[in-house]
Amino acid sequence: MNASQHHAMDTLAGHYLLEVPRDELTTSVRRGCHLDLEQAFGRRAPLAIEIGSGVGDSLTAMSVVRPEFNVLAFEVYAPAIASTMGKLDRAGARNVRLISADGAEGLRELIAPGTLAELWTFFPDPWPKKRHHKRRLVQPEFAALVASRLVEGGAWRMATDWASYAEQMHRVCDGTPGLVNAYADHPGGWAPRPDRPVTRFERRGLDAGRTVRDLVYRRAASR
Repeated sequence: MNASQHHAMDTLAGHYLLEVPRDELTTSVRRGCHLDLEQAFGRRAPLAIEIGSGVGDSLTAMSVVRPEFNVLAFEVYAPAIASTMGKLDRAGARNVRLISADGAEGLRELIAPGTLAELWTFFPDPWPKKRHHKRRLVQPEFAALVASRLVEGGAWRMATDWASYAEQMHRVCDGTPGLVNAYADHPGGWAPRPDRPVTRFERRGLDAGRTVRDLVYRRAASR
């Protein structure tokens, strides 16, 4: 970390960074552990989660305009977390907490079924080589986990600039019981761009000539 990141970690972690029990890996979340979100945020409010918040550009912008939400973000890289805390502080975003852990494990262990209002997964690692596609976050098992955690009508917002990953997201979510495409009547089923800024990862994809695709799936009402 650079000097400003060290300063952010020293001065802001007490407010923004939550500690959770670990297993062997430093980014793991111990099975069966519990997180009191009402205590962590100091209030009860609808919950949004971002998995892979990076340096916090989307997280900061989207949290500021959603003051009615508690926003929980998972990120594993300490310098990115430190940069994020600095941006949140400068923007006056007090409704955000960060956890340095694997987001899929955090979602599984820390979030109760039927309690998540929104999930954001913007530009997750595309693992572009075909032999590595199994490492991609959006897989049937993960989609089923997301469906179980969302409230009825809750939204899973996704974006990627890799065509094969966009199609995989589409295919996986279409095949997941309980999830419905909120923009199924739009061309290709793709969603309009939400209120997130153009991050450096997105800019890199655009500069390379790739098309950014957004998807929104919602938790269907129980019958």
